[in-house]
Formats: sequence, C-alpha cells, structure tokens
Amino acid sequence: MTTATYDKVLTETFGPTEGAAKLLKQAVLVIVGIAALAIFAKIKVPMWPVPITMGTFAVLTIGAAYGPRLGLTTIMGYMIVGALGYDVFAGSSAEKFGIEYMLGGTGGYLVGYVLATLALGYFARQGWDRSMGKMALAMLIGNALIYIPGLVWLGQLYGWDQPILQWGLTPFLVGDAIKLVLAALLVPAVWKLVGNARG
Repeated sequence: MTTATYDKVLTETFGPTEGAAKLLKQAVLVIVGIAALAIFAKIKVPMWPVPITMGTFAVLTIGAAYGPRLGLTTIMGYMIVGALGYDVFAGSSAEKFGIEYMLGGTGGYLVGYVLATLALGYFARQGWDRSMGKMALAMLIGNALIYIPGLVWLGQLYGWDQPILQWGLTPFLVGDAIKLVLAALLVPAVWKLVGNARG
C-alpha cells in the first residue's frame, strides 16, 4: 500500500517554478521569512499564566508553508542574524544578544526551532497542512520537538534538581494550545483559498 505524497507546499503554488526567477522568489521568501520570525518573536499577547509569544507560531507556520528545504534555509538565516547580534529573539535585547544569548537558557528551544521547522515542512509535503486535524497533530509534534531539547538544555544548564518543567513547559501550555488551534484553522483555510486542497 503506497502513501500519497502531495508535491507542493503553499509557497510553491504561486510565482515562477524554475530558473533564475524561481531562485529570486526563494531568496525573497527567505528574507520575508526571517523578518516575519523576528517580528513575531517580539509580539506578546496578554494571557494567563504568562503572555503568549508568537515566535513558535511563526516558526511552525513558516515550516509548513515553506517546506523542509526552504524552511530550513529560512530558520538557519534567522539564527545567523541572531548570532550576529541583532535583537531578533523573543528574549533578546540591547543588553543581551548574539551567541551569548543563544547559549543561555533559550539555546535548546532554538535547536528545537530547527527540528520543528523540518518536521512541519515534511508533514506539509505529505499534505498534512491541508487538513485541520492533521495540521493540529503536526503542530503538536512540532511543539514537542521544540520543548524536548529546550527542557534537556535547561536541565543540563541549571541542574535537574531545579523546577525545569515549571520554568520551561507548564506556564506555556495554554498559549501553545491556542496557537495550535489558530494554525490548524489558518493553514488549511489558505489552501482552500488557493484552490489546491487535495491536489
């Protein structure tokens, strides 16, 4: 029994599909994606018990919309911009930025961003981004891929005798559930607008 593969992700449904024009489109998408990641990382929505930061929403959505290869290029570009000292991460600032910030408590989550981008891109290639249920499951897996290295990093950095789950997981679950639902509604809806729902 073979598994159906959907050969397009959202960004491949418009614009040039070959040659120099395709490369130019991809370069523009990478720049736009890096800018979107930086902007969304700084957005904080008031919520209990902690504000919702939209960075993970942007990471997972770009992964799904861009596919694994272009998504990886974009997230690595974002990491390089941050490593160069630009204030593009959720908790970075004029006083705390660059490699020093990336190697602090947030480091594992940044590793998770890369893993989650690849995963969402892969699932999008399988058509999961065209169904609300499958997109929600993809988002759940993507969130797990962010949290696992993030929590392991915190444990290694500060010691496993510390309240690692209280620091790095439980306060964010409500916000992540809201973002999961939002992406599960948004991305399949965009596919319907594109008119390419099941290829």
